[in-house]
Amino acid sequence: MNNPKSRVRPLTDAEEVEIQRQIVDDPDDAETTDEQLAQARPFAEVFPELFESIRRARGRPAVEKPKQVVSIRLDQDVISKFKATGKGWQARINEVLKNAKVG
Repeated sequence: MNNPKSRVRPLTDAEEVEIQRQIVDDPDDAETTDEQLAQARPFAEVFPELFESIRRARGRPAVEKPKQVVSIRLDQDVISKFKATGKGWQARINEVLKNAKVG
């Protein structure tokens, strides 16, 4: 707490003692007994559906043929024309290249 910009003053020893006393006396935070610990069960066992929903994969689903990132130089007018078609312009370039008669 030696930060000169800090606006919170350090606690006095008496204040710290009082805070610790209140923590011990808090009725909503009772100590866990050995009996309670013996009865404890894993979260996944008690709430299997909730556990599975939390474990479920996040983000985009995996694809069979993922696209590869490449760098390619194209004329500015080609890029401008595709961008003017709106969202998905890169996918449209991909389709044009797939349909091109090469070799």
